[in-house]
Amino acid sequence: KMPWTKSTAELNDIWKKRVKYELVNLKIAGTEEAKNVETLTKRYTSLKSQAAKFNNQDVFQILMDSFTEAIDPHTNYFNPRNAEAFNQEMSRSLEGIGAVLQSENEVTKIASVMPGGPAFKSKKINAGDKIIAVAQGADGEFEDIIGWRIDNAVSKIKGPKGTTVRLKIIPVGQELSAKPQIITLVREKIILADQSAKKIVKTVESDGKPYKIGVIKIPAFYADFKAANAGDPNYKSTTRDVRLLIDTLKNMDKVDAIVVDLRANGGGSLNEAIDLSGLFIGKGPVVQVKDYKNSVKVYKDEDSNITWDGPLGVMIDRLSASASEIFAGAIQDYGRGIVMGTQSYGKGTVQSSIDLNSLMNSGVLNQLAALFKKKEEGKKISVPVKDINSPTVTIVDKNGVPVLGQINLTMAKFYRVNGNSTQHKGVIPDVNFPSIYPLDKIGEDTEPSALPFDIVNPSTYTTVYDLNPVKG
Repeated sequence: KMPWTKSTAELNDIWKKRVKYELVNLKIAGTEEAKNVETLTKRYTSLKSQAAKFNNQDVFQILMDSFTEAIDPHTNYFNPRNAEAFNQEMSRSLEGIGAVLQSENEVTKIASVMPGGPAFKSKKINAGDKIIAVAQGADGEFEDIIGWRIDNAVSKIKGPKGTTVRLKIIPVGQELSAKPQIITLVREKIILADQSAKKIVKTVESDGKPYKIGVIKIPAFYADFKAANAGDPNYKSTTRDVRLLIDTLKNMDKVDAIVVDLRANGGGSLNEAIDLSGLFIGKGPVVQVKDYKNSVKVYKDEDSNITWDGPLGVMIDRLSASASEIFAGAIQDYGRGIVMGTQSYGKGTVQSSIDLNSLMNSGVLNQLAALFKKKEEGKKISVPVKDINSPTVTIVDKNGVPVLGQINLTMAKFYRVNGNSTQHKGVIPDVNFPSIYPLDKIGEDTEPSALPFDIVNPSTYTTVYDLNPVKG
């Protein structure tokens, strides 16, 4: 670790070296010096602008990250905006217009349009278009969003499905001085298909005979809990997506074997890891969980149906963690398939997501809402236009109650059915591949505040196959 600087002069010297380093990199790339100076000037002007938009929510997020990491590397606080992003990632869905946004030179820009979403179906929005103002509903007043933080702009454009949003758009290729187009969109629920499980089919040859291998890439163990709890029969989840992919691989692609690719899969839903394991092993224990009271509970797959009973492989790497390790460990313990790759991350802890508003007394929350309303009314007397990029931001719900965010709190540890924890040690593959990641720099065993490895009694389970003869 580098020592802390002792003076402003030392800081300035470091910045001087950094700017020189970046200038040299641009020169190596072959661009002219004048252009390099212009590029760096724009880069640091943008950096200064973004730093000026830092607010109390950002500061509190950093403070809580530092605090929780000192106790446990996987206990995390999420401010309201980050909590929304986390839950969106877990559900692999969102409600909005179906466009990926980015900030460029103080302007919100369409980076890409998602197929099937409202923006795509309108045929009026394209990648590169600039959004300069947003209005809610059919007759809401437009708010100019030039210079806004990207998360503030996104919060205005996203919204509940079925609601209307109007955008002032400068089409790609036109200057900001051009006359904007007004586009009206009705928000919908958007499924993030590009972040979901996918399949490809590869043909390999062995002893002169071709074999078709179906590879299922799973980026995370996701589930739309909100839709599931609402009784939606078509809610999205890893297991549901993979079951459909297996059906296609079996009945249409006619594959000889399946490989589940969990490389760089950092985990997700514990229930999804259990359900996904059930597609391959049938009824039986999948994982054991020991809570903070040292009580051990065995989680089983209760469905005896097996979706795929043919040859199976699982690929892992150093970034495969948590739910990935539950799945890979279960497949290995049951002798159901061969695990290939490198030693996994070693995250054997379970987190529960807690909405902090649910822990607060409703009376206290109502008092906070009243205080916030009074504060805002006082502002309106002296400041007629509310600055959403203010250094002090309070996020409230539709009833004016301040939203406190959420905490993902480590509540338990999980164990394989053979009794071993994956904490620190992870899953050791049956067939080892060279690691592209430094094992001494990445992994649970590199975290100073990580919980230790331990074991519990094994569950009662029956192995499917003895795969020792084919292990590396």
